[in-house]
Amino acid sequence: MSHLRRTLFIAPSCLTFLPGQGASEAICLWRTSSAPTSTTLKKNSTPCGAFALQKDYRHTSTEEEDFHLQLSPEQVNDMLRAGESSHKVLDCDSGVPNSVLRFESNQLAANSPVEDRQGVASCMQTNGLMFGIFDGHGGHACAQAVSERLFYYMAVSLMSHQTLEQMEEAMENMKPLLPILQWLKHPGDSIYKDVTSVHLDHLRVYWQELLDLHMEMGLSIEEALMYSFQRLDSDISLEIQAPLEDEVTKNLSLQVAFSGATACMAHVNGVHLHVANAGDCRAILGVQEDNGIWSCVPLTCDHNAWNEAELSRLKREHPESEDRTLIIDDRLLGVLLPCRAFGDVQLKWSKELQRSVLERGFDTEALNIYQFTPPHYYTPPYLTAKPEVTYHRLRPQDKFLVLASDGLWDMLGNEDVVRLVVGHLSKVGCHKPDLDQRPANLGLMQSLLLQRKANGLHAADQNVATHLIRHAIGSNEYGEMEPERLAAMLTLPEDVARMYRDDITVMVVFFNSDSINTYYKEG
Repeated sequence: MSHLRRTLFIAPSCLTFLPGQGASEAICLWRTSSAPTSTTLKKNSTPCGAFALQKDYRHTSTEEEDFHLQLSPEQVNDMLRAGESSHKVLDCDSGVPNSVLRFESNQLAANSPVEDRQGVASCMQTNGLMFGIFDGHGGHACAQAVSERLFYYMAVSLMSHQTLEQMEEAMENMKPLLPILQWLKHPGDSIYKDVTSVHLDHLRVYWQELLDLHMEMGLSIEEALMYSFQRLDSDISLEIQAPLEDEVTKNLSLQVAFSGATACMAHVNGVHLHVANAGDCRAILGVQEDNGIWSCVPLTCDHNAWNEAELSRLKREHPESEDRTLIIDDRLLGVLLPCRAFGDVQLKWSKELQRSVLERGFDTEALNIYQFTPPHYYTPPYLTAKPEVTYHRLRPQDKFLVLASDGLWDMLGNEDVVRLVVGHLSKVGCHKPDLDQRPANLGLMQSLLLQRKANGLHAADQNVATHLIRHAIGSNEYGEMEPERLAAMLTLPEDVARMYRDDITVMVVFFNSDSINTYYKEG
Protein backbone atom coordinates (compact mmCIF):
# COMPACT_ATOMS: atom_id res chain seq x y z
CA MET A 1 0.00 0.00 0.00
CA SER A 2 1.04 3.56 -0.55
CA HIS A 3 1.41 5.93 2.37
CA LEU A 4 -0.38 8.86 0.73
CA ARG A 5 -3.83 9.12 -0.73
CA ARG A 6 -4.99 12.17 -2.66
CA THR A 7 -8.44 13.60 -3.13
CA LEU A 8 -9.84 13.97 -6.64
CA PHE A 9 -11.79 17.03 -7.78
CA ILE A 10 -13.48 17.29 -11.17
CA ALA A 11 -13.60 20.64 -12.95
CA PRO A 12 -15.17 21.29 -16.37
CA SER A 13 -11.86 21.98 -18.07
CA CYS A 14 -9.44 19.73 -16.26
CA LEU A 15 -8.99 17.07 -13.63
CA THR A 16 -7.05 18.18 -10.59
CA PHE A 17 -5.68 16.05 -7.79
CA LEU A 18 -4.92 17.56 -4.41
CA PRO A 19 -3.10 15.76 -1.62
CA GLY A 20 -5.46 14.36 1.02
CA GLN A 21 -5.00 12.51 4.27
CA GLY A 22 -2.66 9.55 4.55
CA ALA A 23 -5.05 6.62 4.65
CA SER A 24 -3.28 3.34 4.08
CA GLU A 25 -1.17 0.93 6.03
CA ALA A 26 2.27 0.97 4.48
CA ILE A 27 5.33 1.47 6.60
CA CYS A 28 6.37 4.92 5.44
CA LEU A 29 10.08 4.45 5.13
CA TRP A 30 9.91 1.41 2.90
CA ARG A 31 10.79 1.93 -0.73
CA THR A 32 8.13 3.32 -3.02
CA SER A 33 8.03 3.75 -6.77
CA SER A 34 8.90 6.88 -8.72
CA ALA A 35 5.35 8.17 -8.37
CA PRO A 36 4.95 11.69 -7.01
CA THR A 37 5.58 11.66 -3.30
CA SER A 38 4.99 13.94 -0.38
CA THR A 39 5.46 13.87 3.32
CA THR A 40 2.80 11.96 5.20
CA LEU A 41 -0.10 14.23 6.02
CA LYS A 42 -2.08 14.19 9.23
CA LYS A 43 -5.77 13.48 9.14
CA ASN A 44 -7.79 16.59 8.26
CA SER A 45 -4.64 18.46 7.26
CA THR A 46 -4.87 21.30 4.78
CA PRO A 47 -4.10 20.27 1.16
CA CYS A 48 -1.01 21.85 -0.31
CA GLY A 49 0.36 21.60 -3.81
CA ALA A 50 -1.44 20.15 -6.83
CA PHE A 51 -0.99 18.72 -10.25
CA ALA A 52 -3.43 18.61 -13.13
CA LEU A 53 -4.55 15.84 -15.47
CA GLN A 54 -4.94 17.23 -18.99
CA LYS A 55 -6.22 15.43 -22.05
CA ASP A 56 -3.14 13.99 -23.75
CA TYR A 57 -1.39 11.19 -21.93
CA ARG A 58 2.25 11.85 -21.15
CA HIS A 59 3.73 9.95 -18.22
CA THR A 60 6.49 11.72 -16.35
CA SER A 61 7.98 11.57 -12.89
CA THR A 62 7.29 15.22 -12.14
CA GLU A 63 4.40 16.73 -10.20
CA GLU A 64 2.43 17.22 -13.43
CA GLU A 65 0.79 14.17 -14.99
CA ASP A 66 -1.35 14.10 -18.14
CA PHE A 67 -3.84 11.38 -18.96
CA HIS A 68 -5.97 10.68 -21.97
CA LEU A 69 -9.45 9.78 -20.74
CA GLN A 70 -11.10 7.78 -23.51
CA LEU A 71 -12.77 4.95 -21.62
CA SER A 72 -16.22 4.15 -22.91
CA PRO A 73 -18.96 3.19 -20.41
CA GLU A 74 -18.52 -0.40 -21.57
CA GLN A 75 -14.77 -0.29 -20.85
CA VAL A 76 -15.42 1.23 -17.43
CA ASN A 77 -17.83 -1.60 -16.67
CA ASP A 78 -15.38 -4.23 -17.88
CA MET A 79 -12.67 -2.89 -15.59
CA LEU A 80 -14.96 -2.61 -12.59
CA ARG A 81 -16.45 -6.07 -13.06
CA ALA A 82 -13.28 -7.98 -13.83
CA GLY A 83 -12.85 -9.22 -10.25
CA GLU A 84 -16.46 -9.79 -9.27
CA SER A 85 -17.89 -13.12 -8.17
CA SER A 86 -21.08 -14.42 -6.57
CA HIS A 87 -22.01 -17.66 -4.89
CA LYS A 88 -25.31 -19.13 -3.72
CA VAL A 89 -24.93 -21.08 -0.49
CA LEU A 90 -26.62 -24.47 -0.44
CA ASP A 91 -28.35 -25.92 2.58
CA CYS A 92 -26.44 -28.28 4.87
CA ASP A 93 -26.47 -32.03 4.25
CA SER A 94 -28.50 -32.36 7.44
CA GLY A 95 -31.37 -30.59 5.71
CA VAL A 96 -31.22 -27.61 8.07
CA PRO A 97 -31.78 -24.38 6.10
CA ASN A 98 -28.63 -22.25 5.94
CA SER A 99 -28.83 -18.79 7.46
CA VAL A 100 -26.58 -17.49 4.66
CA LEU A 101 -28.37 -17.13 1.34
CA ARG A 102 -25.52 -15.97 -0.89
CA PHE A 103 -22.47 -13.75 -1.00
CA GLU A 104 -21.07 -11.40 -3.63
CA SER A 105 -17.56 -9.95 -3.80
CA ASN A 106 -15.24 -7.86 -5.92
CA GLN A 107 -11.79 -6.36 -5.81
CA LEU A 108 -10.18 -3.36 -7.50
CA ALA A 109 -6.41 -3.09 -7.35
CA ALA A 110 -4.39 0.06 -6.78
CA ASN A 111 -1.10 -1.69 -6.01
CA SER A 112 0.60 -3.93 -8.52
CA PRO A 113 0.37 -6.71 -7.57
CA VAL A 114 -2.75 -6.20 -5.47
CA GLU A 115 -2.05 -6.58 -1.73
CA ASP A 116 -5.59 -7.45 -0.55
CA ARG A 117 -6.80 -11.04 -0.26
CA GLN A 118 -10.17 -12.63 0.51
CA GLY A 119 -11.51 -16.09 1.23
CA VAL A 120 -14.69 -18.00 2.03
CA ALA A 121 -14.78 -21.56 3.33
CA SER A 122 -17.10 -24.01 5.04
CA CYS A 123 -15.77 -25.82 8.10
CA MET A 124 -16.39 -29.48 7.31
CA GLN A 125 -16.64 -30.58 10.93
CA THR A 126 -19.01 -27.86 12.20
CA ASN A 127 -20.82 -26.64 9.04
CA GLY A 128 -19.91 -23.08 10.04
CA LEU A 129 -19.14 -20.63 7.23
CA MET A 130 -16.02 -18.43 7.41
CA PHE A 131 -15.56 -15.17 5.51
CA GLY A 132 -12.30 -13.23 5.52
CA ILE A 133 -10.81 -9.98 4.21
CA PHE A 134 -7.04 -9.63 4.49
CA ASP A 135 -5.40 -6.27 3.77
CA GLY A 136 -1.67 -6.50 3.10
CA HIS A 137 0.97 -3.81 3.41
CA GLY A 138 4.67 -3.77 2.58
CA GLY A 139 3.87 -6.34 -0.11
CA HIS A 140 1.28 -9.07 -0.52
CA ALA A 141 3.19 -11.98 1.04
CA CYS A 142 1.73 -11.82 4.55
CA ALA A 143 -1.85 -11.30 3.34
CA GLN A 144 -1.52 -14.29 1.02
CA ALA A 145 -0.17 -16.53 3.77
CA VAL A 146 -2.83 -15.49 6.29
CA SER A 147 -5.64 -15.90 3.75
CA GLU A 148 -4.49 -19.45 3.02
CA ARG A 149 -3.80 -20.57 6.57
CA LEU A 150 -6.03 -18.80 9.09
CA PHE A 151 -9.20 -20.76 8.29
CA TYR A 152 -7.36 -24.05 8.91
CA TYR A 153 -6.29 -22.89 12.36
CA MET A 154 -9.89 -21.89 13.06
CA ALA A 155 -11.30 -25.21 11.87
CA VAL A 156 -8.81 -27.22 13.95
CA SER A 157 -9.64 -25.09 17.01
CA LEU A 158 -13.28 -26.10 16.73
CA MET A 159 -12.67 -29.83 16.35
CA SER A 160 -13.73 -32.23 19.07
CA HIS A 161 -11.14 -34.26 20.95
CA GLN A 162 -12.22 -37.36 19.02
CA THR A 163 -11.75 -35.67 15.63
CA LEU A 164 -8.31 -34.37 16.61
CA GLU A 165 -7.32 -37.91 17.63
CA GLN A 166 -8.41 -39.15 14.19
CA MET A 167 -6.32 -36.42 12.56
CA GLU A 168 -3.25 -37.35 14.57
CA GLU A 169 -3.71 -41.07 13.91
CA ALA A 170 -3.95 -40.42 10.17
CA MET A 171 -0.71 -38.42 10.25
CA GLU A 172 1.11 -41.09 12.25
CA ASN A 173 0.02 -43.83 9.86
CA MET A 174 0.53 -41.66 6.76
CA LYS A 175 -3.13 -41.95 5.79
CA PRO A 176 -5.30 -39.26 4.20
CA LEU A 177 -6.50 -36.60 6.63
CA LEU A 178 -10.15 -35.91 7.29
CA PRO A 179 -11.41 -33.03 5.10
CA ILE A 180 -10.99 -29.79 7.03
CA LEU A 181 -12.29 -27.06 4.74
CA GLN A 182 -14.44 -26.73 1.67
CA TRP A 183 -13.32 -23.57 -0.11
CA LEU A 184 -16.17 -21.56 -1.62
CA LYS A 185 -13.84 -18.71 -2.58
CA HIS A 186 -10.16 -19.54 -2.45
CA PRO A 187 -7.56 -16.78 -1.93
CA GLY A 188 -6.01 -17.78 -5.27
CA ASP A 189 -3.28 -20.03 -6.58
CA SER A 190 -0.85 -20.53 -3.75
CA ILE A 191 2.65 -19.20 -4.19
CA TYR A 192 3.60 -21.17 -1.09
CA LYS A 193 3.27 -24.70 -2.46
CA ASP A 194 6.92 -25.38 -1.66
CA VAL A 195 6.39 -24.62 2.02
CA THR A 196 3.01 -26.22 2.65
CA SER A 197 4.70 -29.13 4.43
CA VAL A 198 6.18 -26.65 6.94
CA HIS A 199 2.74 -25.09 7.38
CA LEU A 200 1.13 -28.48 7.95
CA ASP A 201 3.80 -29.37 10.50
CA HIS A 202 2.97 -26.27 12.51
CA LEU A 203 -0.76 -26.87 12.20
CA ARG A 204 -0.14 -30.38 13.51
CA VAL A 205 1.80 -29.06 16.51
CA TYR A 206 -1.18 -26.81 17.23
CA TRP A 207 -3.71 -29.66 17.21
CA GLN A 208 -1.35 -31.78 19.32
CA GLU A 209 -1.37 -29.02 21.94
CA LEU A 210 -5.18 -28.88 21.74
CA LEU A 211 -5.24 -32.65 22.29
CA ASP A 212 -3.16 -32.19 25.44
CA LEU A 213 -5.91 -29.94 26.81
CA HIS A 214 -8.33 -32.94 26.80
CA MET A 215 -11.34 -30.79 25.90
CA GLU A 216 -14.06 -33.10 24.62
CA MET A 217 -15.92 -30.48 22.55
CA GLY A 218 -13.08 -28.19 21.46
CA LEU A 219 -12.79 -24.46 21.99
CA SER A 220 -15.70 -22.05 21.91
CA ILE A 221 -15.98 -20.00 18.72
CA GLU A 222 -14.77 -16.86 20.50
CA GLU A 223 -11.77 -18.72 21.95
CA ALA A 224 -11.08 -20.36 18.58
CA LEU A 225 -10.96 -16.98 16.82
CA MET A 226 -8.76 -15.46 19.50
CA TYR A 227 -6.28 -18.35 19.57
CA SER A 228 -6.25 -18.85 15.78
CA PHE A 229 -5.18 -15.28 15.05
CA GLN A 230 -2.47 -15.24 17.69
CA ARG A 231 -1.19 -18.75 17.04
CA LEU A 232 -0.83 -18.20 13.29
CA ASP A 233 0.99 -14.92 13.90
CA SER A 234 3.32 -16.70 16.33
CA ASP A 235 4.02 -19.43 13.78
CA ILE A 236 4.77 -16.83 11.08
CA SER A 237 7.36 -15.35 13.44
CA LEU A 238 8.86 -18.70 14.45
CA GLU A 239 9.11 -20.08 10.91
CA ILE A 240 11.79 -17.59 9.91
CA GLN A 241 13.67 -17.93 13.20
CA ALA A 242 14.03 -21.70 12.77
CA PRO A 243 16.95 -23.01 10.70
CA LEU A 244 15.68 -23.72 7.19
CA GLU A 245 17.73 -25.48 4.55
CA ASP A 246 15.62 -24.76 1.49
CA GLU A 247 16.32 -21.34 -0.07
CA VAL A 248 12.78 -20.85 -1.39
CA THR A 249 11.27 -21.64 2.00
CA LYS A 250 13.61 -19.20 3.74
CA ASN A 251 12.93 -16.37 1.32
CA LEU A 252 9.16 -16.76 1.37
CA SER A 253 9.07 -17.04 5.16
CA LEU A 254 11.13 -13.84 5.43
CA GLN A 255 8.81 -11.96 3.07
CA VAL A 256 5.75 -13.08 5.04
CA ALA A 257 7.25 -12.10 8.40
CA PHE A 258 8.55 -8.68 7.30
CA SER A 259 5.43 -7.64 5.40
CA GLY A 260 2.13 -7.34 7.23
CA ALA A 261 -1.62 -7.82 6.99
CA THR A 262 -4.70 -6.71 8.84
CA ALA A 263 -7.62 -9.15 8.96
CA CYS A 264 -11.36 -9.21 9.49
CA MET A 265 -12.99 -12.62 9.71
CA ALA A 266 -16.61 -13.63 10.26
CA HIS A 267 -17.89 -17.04 11.36
CA VAL A 268 -21.58 -17.81 10.79
CA ASN A 269 -23.25 -20.92 12.21
CA GLY A 270 -27.04 -20.83 12.34
CA VAL A 271 -28.05 -17.61 14.11
CA HIS A 272 -24.61 -17.20 15.68
CA LEU A 273 -22.40 -14.56 14.06
CA HIS A 274 -18.90 -13.94 15.42
CA VAL A 275 -16.54 -11.36 13.91
CA ALA A 276 -12.83 -11.14 14.73
CA ASN A 277 -10.90 -8.06 13.68
CA ALA A 278 -7.24 -7.05 13.92
CA GLY A 279 -6.47 -3.76 12.19
CA ASP A 280 -8.61 -1.44 10.08
CA CYS A 281 -10.66 -3.69 7.85
CA ARG A 282 -14.28 -3.37 8.90
CA ALA A 283 -17.55 -5.30 9.19
CA ILE A 284 -21.06 -3.83 9.43
CA LEU A 285 -24.61 -5.19 9.44
CA GLY A 286 -27.45 -3.85 7.33
CA VAL A 287 -30.65 -4.07 9.38
CA GLN A 288 -34.23 -3.40 8.38
CA GLU A 289 -36.39 -2.81 11.42
CA ASP A 290 -40.04 -3.85 11.64
CA ASN A 291 -41.13 -0.32 10.73
CA GLY A 292 -39.21 -0.55 7.45
CA ILE A 293 -36.37 1.81 8.39
CA TRP A 294 -32.86 0.67 7.51
CA SER A 295 -29.97 1.10 9.93
CA CYS A 296 -26.31 0.16 10.27
CA VAL A 297 -24.82 -1.88 13.11
CA PRO A 298 -20.98 -1.69 13.28
CA LEU A 299 -19.42 -5.00 14.30
CA THR A 300 -15.79 -3.86 14.48
CA CYS A 301 -13.70 -0.92 15.63
CA ASP A 302 -10.72 0.30 13.63
CA HIS A 303 -7.48 -0.27 15.50
CA ASN A 304 -5.67 2.99 14.82
CA ALA A 305 -4.66 6.26 16.44
CA TRP A 306 -8.22 7.62 16.35
CA ASN A 307 -9.47 4.80 18.57
CA GLU A 308 -9.19 6.03 22.16
CA ALA A 309 -9.52 2.51 23.59
CA GLU A 310 -6.63 1.36 21.40
CA LEU A 311 -4.47 4.27 22.55
CA SER A 312 -5.21 3.37 26.17
CA ARG A 313 -4.24 -0.25 25.51
CA LEU A 314 -0.92 0.76 24.01
CA LYS A 315 -0.15 3.03 26.95
CA ARG A 316 -0.94 0.26 29.44
CA GLU A 317 1.46 -2.09 27.68
CA HIS A 318 4.44 0.30 27.62
CA PRO A 319 6.20 2.54 30.16
CA GLU A 320 4.74 5.96 30.84
CA SER A 321 7.95 7.50 29.48
CA GLU A 322 6.82 6.36 25.98
CA ASP A 323 3.37 7.95 26.05
CA ARG A 324 4.43 10.72 23.68
CA THR A 325 6.28 8.49 21.21
CA LEU A 326 3.89 5.53 20.81
CA ILE A 327 1.86 7.50 18.26
CA ILE A 328 3.63 10.04 16.05
CA ASP A 329 1.76 11.77 13.21
CA ASP A 330 -1.20 9.46 13.85
CA ARG A 331 0.90 6.35 13.23
CA LEU A 332 2.27 3.67 15.49
CA LEU A 333 5.85 4.79 16.20
CA GLY A 334 5.37 7.17 13.28
CA VAL A 335 5.35 4.42 10.64
CA LEU A 336 2.21 2.25 10.67
CA LEU A 337 -1.45 3.27 10.65
CA PRO A 338 -3.07 0.11 12.09
CA CYS A 339 -2.11 -0.82 15.64
CA ARG A 340 -2.85 -4.54 15.15
CA ALA A 341 -1.63 -6.74 12.31
CA PHE A 342 -0.12 -10.08 11.35
CA GLY A 343 3.59 -10.14 10.48
CA ASP A 344 5.46 -6.83 10.70
CA VAL A 345 8.09 -8.45 12.92
CA GLN A 346 10.19 -5.28 12.73
CA LEU A 347 7.63 -3.83 15.18
CA LYS A 348 7.52 -6.97 17.33
CA TRP A 349 11.03 -8.39 17.59
CA SER A 350 13.94 -6.98 19.54
CA LYS A 351 16.62 -5.19 17.55
CA GLU A 352 19.03 -8.03 18.30
CA LEU A 353 16.69 -10.71 16.95
CA GLN A 354 16.06 -8.73 13.78
CA ARG A 355 19.81 -8.39 13.19
CA SER A 356 20.50 -12.07 13.83
CA VAL A 357 17.83 -13.20 11.36
CA LEU A 358 18.68 -10.73 8.60
CA GLU A 359 22.41 -11.49 8.85
CA ARG A 360 21.93 -15.06 7.60
CA GLY A 361 22.78 -14.09 4.05
CA PHE A 362 19.40 -12.96 2.73
CA ASP A 363 19.35 -10.78 -0.36
CA THR A 364 17.00 -8.29 1.29
CA GLU A 365 17.16 -5.92 -1.68
CA ALA A 366 15.91 -8.57 -4.12
CA LEU A 367 13.27 -9.75 -1.64
CA ASN A 368 11.95 -6.20 -1.19
CA ILE A 369 12.79 -6.31 2.52
CA TYR A 370 13.92 -3.07 4.12
CA GLN A 371 15.33 -3.18 7.61
CA PHE A 372 14.32 -0.12 9.53
CA THR A 373 14.12 0.40 13.26
CA PRO A 374 12.01 3.45 14.06
CA PRO A 375 13.16 5.99 16.61
CA HIS A 376 11.98 5.42 20.18
CA TYR A 377 12.00 1.63 19.72
CA TYR A 378 12.53 0.66 23.36
CA THR A 379 10.07 -1.99 24.58
CA PRO A 380 8.83 -4.25 21.75
CA PRO A 381 6.46 -5.70 20.83
CA TYR A 382 4.49 -2.64 19.82
CA LEU A 383 2.15 -4.52 17.48
CA THR A 384 -0.18 -7.45 18.11
CA ALA A 385 -2.38 -9.75 16.01
CA LYS A 386 -4.76 -10.31 18.93
CA PRO A 387 -8.24 -9.67 17.53
CA GLU A 388 -11.28 -8.06 19.06
CA VAL A 389 -14.15 -10.56 18.84
CA THR A 390 -17.78 -9.47 18.57
CA TYR A 391 -20.81 -11.74 18.93
CA HIS A 392 -24.19 -10.99 17.36
CA ARG A 393 -27.24 -13.23 17.45
CA LEU A 394 -28.85 -12.96 14.02
CA ARG A 395 -32.47 -11.87 13.78
CA PRO A 396 -34.81 -11.88 10.77
CA GLN A 397 -34.24 -8.10 10.60
CA ASP A 398 -30.52 -8.63 9.90
CA LYS A 399 -30.40 -8.63 6.10
CA PHE A 400 -26.73 -8.45 5.09
CA LEU A 401 -23.15 -8.28 6.32
CA VAL A 402 -20.49 -6.15 4.60
CA LEU A 403 -16.80 -6.91 5.09
CA ALA A 404 -14.25 -4.73 3.32
CA SER A 405 -10.67 -3.54 3.40
CA ASP A 406 -10.01 0.04 4.43
CA GLY A 407 -9.84 1.07 0.77
CA LEU A 408 -13.65 1.15 0.79
CA TRP A 409 -14.04 2.83 4.18
CA ASP A 410 -11.58 5.57 3.19
CA MET A 411 -14.16 6.62 0.60
CA LEU A 412 -17.54 5.70 2.10
CA GLY A 413 -19.03 5.83 5.59
CA ASN A 414 -20.92 2.95 7.19
CA GLU A 415 -24.33 4.51 6.53
CA ASP A 416 -23.37 5.29 2.92
CA VAL A 417 -22.56 1.62 2.34
CA VAL A 418 -25.86 0.40 3.80
CA ARG A 419 -27.78 2.98 1.74
CA LEU A 420 -26.01 1.90 -1.45
CA VAL A 421 -26.64 -1.79 -0.83
CA VAL A 422 -30.34 -1.13 -0.17
CA GLY A 423 -30.56 1.02 -3.30
CA HIS A 424 -28.89 -1.72 -5.32
CA LEU A 425 -31.30 -4.37 -4.03
CA SER A 426 -34.28 -2.26 -5.06
CA LYS A 427 -32.73 -1.61 -8.47
CA VAL A 428 -32.07 -5.26 -9.33
CA GLY A 429 -35.46 -6.31 -8.00
CA CYS A 430 -34.28 -8.21 -4.92
CA HIS A 431 -36.04 -5.79 -2.61
CA LYS A 432 -38.48 -3.15 -3.79
CA PRO A 433 -39.22 -0.63 -1.05
CA ASP A 434 -42.87 0.27 -0.79
CA LEU A 435 -42.88 4.05 -0.48
CA ASP A 436 -46.51 4.08 0.60
CA GLN A 437 -45.71 1.81 3.53
CA ARG A 438 -42.34 3.17 4.55
CA PRO A 439 -41.95 6.39 6.57
CA ALA A 440 -40.68 9.14 4.29
CA ASN A 441 -37.49 10.86 5.36
CA LEU A 442 -35.04 13.19 3.70
CA GLY A 443 -32.25 10.61 3.58
CA LEU A 444 -34.43 8.05 1.81
CA MET A 445 -35.71 10.55 -0.75
CA GLN A 446 -32.21 11.81 -1.48
CA SER A 447 -31.01 8.24 -1.93
CA LEU A 448 -33.80 7.47 -4.39
CA LEU A 449 -33.15 10.65 -6.38
CA LEU A 450 -29.42 9.95 -6.60
CA GLN A 451 -30.15 6.37 -7.56
CA ARG A 452 -32.49 7.49 -10.32
CA LYS A 453 -29.86 9.89 -11.64
CA ALA A 454 -27.14 7.23 -11.53
CA ASN A 455 -29.38 4.80 -13.43
CA GLY A 456 -29.18 7.10 -16.42
CA LEU A 457 -25.38 7.03 -16.40
CA HIS A 458 -24.66 3.31 -16.54
CA ALA A 459 -26.29 -0.08 -16.74
CA ALA A 460 -27.19 -1.51 -13.36
CA ASP A 461 -24.52 -3.63 -11.73
CA GLN A 462 -25.71 -7.14 -10.97
CA ASN A 463 -23.05 -7.54 -8.28
CA VAL A 464 -23.53 -5.38 -5.18
CA ALA A 465 -19.79 -5.33 -4.37
CA THR A 466 -19.16 -3.82 -7.81
CA HIS A 467 -21.86 -1.27 -7.12
CA LEU A 468 -20.10 -0.23 -3.90
CA ILE A 469 -16.69 0.07 -5.57
CA ARG A 470 -18.19 2.11 -8.43
CA HIS A 471 -19.62 4.63 -5.98
CA ALA A 472 -16.53 4.62 -3.76
CA ILE A 473 -14.28 5.89 -6.54
CA GLY A 474 -16.80 7.59 -8.81
CA SER A 475 -19.03 9.65 -6.52
CA ASN A 476 -18.41 13.28 -5.71
CA GLU A 477 -18.73 14.90 -2.29
CA TYR A 478 -22.52 15.08 -2.71
CA GLY A 479 -22.84 11.36 -3.40
CA GLU A 480 -23.50 11.91 -7.12
CA MET A 481 -21.92 9.60 -9.68
CA GLU A 482 -19.54 11.46 -12.04
CA PRO A 483 -18.46 9.49 -15.12
CA GLU A 484 -15.38 11.71 -15.63
CA ARG A 485 -14.17 11.07 -12.11
CA LEU A 486 -14.79 7.33 -12.41
CA ALA A 487 -12.88 7.12 -15.69
CA ALA A 488 -10.02 9.19 -14.27
CA MET A 489 -9.63 6.92 -11.25
CA LEU A 490 -9.57 3.84 -13.48
CA THR A 491 -7.03 5.19 -15.97
CA LEU A 492 -4.35 6.22 -13.49
CA PRO A 493 -1.06 4.38 -14.22
CA GLU A 494 -0.01 1.70 -11.75
CA ASP A 495 2.67 3.78 -10.07
CA VAL A 496 0.25 6.68 -9.60
CA ALA A 497 -3.03 4.95 -8.75
CA ARG A 498 -1.94 4.02 -5.24
CA MET A 499 -1.31 7.68 -4.48
CA TYR A 500 -5.03 8.42 -4.85
CA ARG A 501 -6.80 5.29 -3.67
CA ASP A 502 -6.07 2.01 -1.99
CA ASP A 503 -6.75 -1.57 -3.01
CA ILE A 504 -10.47 -2.11 -2.44
CA THR A 505 -11.89 -5.52 -1.55
CA VAL A 506 -15.57 -5.91 -0.71
CA MET A 507 -17.67 -8.89 0.33
CA VAL A 508 -21.42 -8.71 0.97
CA VAL A 509 -23.09 -11.67 2.69
CA PHE A 510 -26.89 -11.88 2.43
CA PHE A 511 -28.85 -13.66 5.14
CA ASN A 512 -31.90 -15.86 4.68
CA SER A 513 -34.59 -14.32 6.88
CA ASP A 514 -36.87 -17.35 6.47
CA SER A 515 -34.14 -19.69 7.67
CA ILE A 516 -33.37 -17.46 10.66
CA ASN A 517 -37.08 -17.42 11.49
CA THR A 518 -37.07 -21.22 11.37
CA TYR A 519 -34.24 -21.37 13.91
CA TYR A 520 -36.28 -19.33 16.37
CA LYS A 521 -39.54 -21.24 15.76
CA GLU A 522 -37.81 -24.57 16.36
CA GLY A 523 -36.12 -23.29 19.50
